[in-house]
Amino acid sequence: MSSEESGDVEKGKTNIDLDNILVEEVGQIGKYQIVTVLLAALPVIFSAFASGEYIFTTARIPSRCRIPQCDTEDPIYAPDWILNAVPGTSLTDFENCERYVNSSQLLPSTNVCPAELFDRTQTEPCEDYVYQNTLSVVYDFNMACDEWKRSQIGSIRTIGTLLVLPITGYISDRWGRRVALTINAFNTGWLGLVRSFVNSYEWFLTLEVIESTIGAGAYSSCYILVTELVGPKYRVPVGATISTMFALGQVILGLIAWGVPSWRPLTQVLYAPQLLVVLYFWILSESVRWLMSKGRYEEAEAILQKVAKWNNKKLSEKSLQALRDTAEAEKLIVKPKEPWLPILVFRSKIILSRCCVAPIWWITNTLVYYGMSINAVNLSGNRYLNYVYVAAVEIPGYWTAILLLDRIGRKPVLIAGYWICAACQLAFAFIPSGYPTLSLIFYLLGKYCIAIVMTSVYVYTAELYPTKYRHSLFAFSSMLGRLGSITAPLTPALALTVWESLPSVLFASFALLSGLLIFTTPETLGTKLPDTIKDAEELSMKRK
Repeated sequence: MSSEESGDVEKGKTNIDLDNILVEEVGQIGKYQIVTVLLAALPVIFSAFASGEYIFTTARIPSRCRIPQCDTEDPIYAPDWILNAVPGTSLTDFENCERYVNSSQLLPSTNVCPAELFDRTQTEPCEDYVYQNTLSVVYDFNMACDEWKRSQIGSIRTIGTLLVLPITGYISDRWGRRVALTINAFNTGWLGLVRSFVNSYEWFLTLEVIESTIGAGAYSSCYILVTELVGPKYRVPVGATISTMFALGQVILGLIAWGVPSWRPLTQVLYAPQLLVVLYFWILSESVRWLMSKGRYEEAEAILQKVAKWNNKKLSEKSLQALRDTAEAEKLIVKPKEPWLPILVFRSKIILSRCCVAPIWWITNTLVYYGMSINAVNLSGNRYLNYVYVAAVEIPGYWTAILLLDRIGRKPVLIAGYWICAACQLAFAFIPSGYPTLSLIFYLLGKYCIAIVMTSVYVYTAELYPTKYRHSLFAFSSMLGRLGSITAPLTPALALTVWESLPSVLFASFALLSGLLIFTTPETLGTKLPDTIKDAEELSMKRK
């Protein structure tokens, strides 16, 4: 290709700018974009159902040893005689996994289950159990005192959410955002329904992993679809709206679980409606940016015409011609070979440092965020309302981040968010047990702060990496961050078997560390998004 032809190609390539078309012609946000966001809200709410339902379907059930010589065929969980057979201090506070051994001498008594039947100097593990209720899989799969087996359901499920990122990313980039959304939502729906009928722990666990591996990408598909459709001014608010819909989904989940507490019907109520999202393949339009990236400019033009019509705008002939010229120019572009991305990262100490630091922020975010949601059901009081409170407090957190990020900067918001969250976690850990209201206040404030951080880290991480490699490097940080969400479901077991306050102290430690690591990266408020690795490196060299 001659230099003149190459120049023509580059000139043609720069003739079209979707952001300019959105800003100047069809509208950054209008009726069309609002309707799309509202449609996307439904699968996002369904994603919240799928990501949190195991908190209720695998919830811990109080249990005790079955006492063969005392219990009837239909035993009561806490009968009047229970303290004769099981160590404890009251009918509401007794040992769940041990009982007194049988006495060697059986003495005659008129009592139903006299203390003389047992040797109260020795205890032994339960052989069989009586459960307080039958609401979760703990009863069906007899996991009364196997806390780790119960907790690992959430952890292993979360491994699937790590695997789904590259799978959904490939589908989304290869066949489109709309295809990725409908495939993920449909897989979630039918696999969840199948899981509601299984009768073994192994099958339940297997279906949890499969479901999250090929179905947990609906949220990210919606997020990308709507943010690619609006203008630059509204991307962050629309992203916060999607996060808000996820939090709203968690609130609705808590209320539905309260109304339908038994795990099988609850699962069916949550998952059956998700099958309807397959209709979105015909209802939603594909991402214009994705179509343009694939050279499908005629389809992109048709959608832009539709956007303009819905928004009472008009697409100019100049832009239409630019789309057609770009389509022709793309055919002539010869893309040079580039070094492998990891090689480029290792050549830059600054980018390498960010690739080491950013994943720690993401691990902290997912560990604290999901850990606090999971442990909310173990707080004193109504576990369903506690979960609702902890989910609802995220919503003002998301919008606080939007208000502060462009006013005081990314770094102050992140450092304050992490450190206030850490202080709240430490306060919660060491407040005496007689102050449940004060404990709940600190718990909710901590969740509010981590919600601020979650929104801010999305923005900040993207601004630290160059445009050409932003998606790949961003995905790297997010993918490693799943280590936190894999660990989070195990924290209730740590609280039960090691130390009650250990999860809160763990959350606080990670939040303190992440706040410190923010000091190693530059402020990005008011800076232009870096396009090249050199531009990204210069962020660290510029003074505020």
